[in-house]
Amino acid sequence: MRVVIAGAGEVGTHLAKMLSKENHDIVLLDDDPEKLARISRDVDLLTIRGSAHSFVDLKQTGLSKADLFIAVTPFEERNVLACSMASYLGVGRTLARINNSEYLIERYREKLRNMGIHELIYPESLAAKEIVSSIKLTGTRQLIEFSNGKLILLGIKIRGNAPIVNHTLEELSHRSKDILAVAITRGKETIIPQGKDYIRNGDIVFFITNQVTQPKVFELCGKELFEVRNIMFLGGSRIAQKAIEKLGDQYRIKVIEEDRERCERIADEFENVLVINGDGRNMELLREEGLEKMDAFIATTGSSETNMMACHLAKTFGLKRTVAEVENFAFMEIAEGMDIGTLINKKLIAASYIYRFTLDAEISNVKCLTTSEAEVFEFIAKPDTRITKKPIRDLEFPAEAKIGGVIRDNQGYVADGNTQIQEGDKVVVFTLPSGIKKLEKFFK
Repeated sequence: MRVVIAGAGEVGTHLAKMLSKENHDIVLLDDDPEKLARISRDVDLLTIRGSAHSFVDLKQTGLSKADLFIAVTPFEERNVLACSMASYLGVGRTLARINNSEYLIERYREKLRNMGIHELIYPESLAAKEIVSSIKLTGTRQLIEFSNGKLILLGIKIRGNAPIVNHTLEELSHRSKDILAVAITRGKETIIPQGKDYIRNGDIVFFITNQVTQPKVFELCGKELFEVRNIMFLGGSRIAQKAIEKLGDQYRIKVIEEDRERCERIADEFENVLVINGDGRNMELLREEGLEKMDAFIATTGSSETNMMACHLAKTFGLKRTVAEVENFAFMEIAEGMDIGTLINKKLIAASYIYRFTLDAEISNVKCLTTSEAEVFEFIAKPDTRITKKPIRDLEFPAEAKIGGVIRDNQGYVADGNTQIQEGDKVVVFTLPSGIKKLEKFFK
């Protein structure tokens, strides 16, 4: 597939790196020669210096022969205009990064489609959803729902007190047939586990289950759930504001923000939020504002370092639920080693969302597992495809991948070796990057 990306910022460059590993023909357009030079040293792609809203520069990328145009510059208006221009120049499909939720309203979406903007992505809103999920279900590092909760993915940090520590997955399956471990992060390594693999202290284990069996997962992992009522946000960023909007008015929320104008905007928009104008790095201020009485602490300033340290300090005050926005990839592993709770990276979230449009199979959902190399895909099984021919145990499925479950007739089923995939099923698959291309031949 030929893919043209406009914008060599963090989202654009991360996406280019992901796609280059799959042997796609990548063209990266940006007006900053230094950004283009940096990625050229690491990634095999064609870079073109130019403007995303210039017909002449867009033509240089070979758009008329491209399958997909992705506009992820920092400027929403430029992205929307660039996609419209790219459609006029003959590209197959377009996707624009936005930061205005009005564009997602259906009556406006139809107008944008008529202008040639086929898909929209709002990374801050996607990141806010992850934060809300983390708050609503304590005990997890990551929560993903498939088909409105018909199947659920729970990423859980395993401690020494967990009943399943030092037990194999075969032993786990004997305890409950509706719980399946589909990926394990152990230090720097990501494992797609088999029955003989053990669960160890310190692992982050990703389980697929359903709503009925979900409490059993927490029991086996030694997790005691608790209710979150009082929440402190450090930083009133767009992600924080979208999260507050999605949380609604059933929480008591306090925001610490250094920028006075932003404080006033947040206070005007959210009547149920107490906004404090101050430097959140000042621990005395956080104490005065009742940090120790909070149930959850969410750090979403523009500094990954500040967010990491603030959550680390919040943990020392006894807070059980902390969430840190860590946008610097170099810090992700360090942050996990600090054991500061849930990590949010909107670039990873955005790249995973966009990635599904580059695969030659029908996909309804793609998610990146935080602190893991693995990704999760929700494929739709088409008629007469290889995935529908035999039970899972006889499919010779790639070792780098694992089928977690199936959604059929609005019901979710955790998969086992006897599961037979049928036409129209939504199939939840976990895979390492090396297995992605191998999966396509099963679903196309």
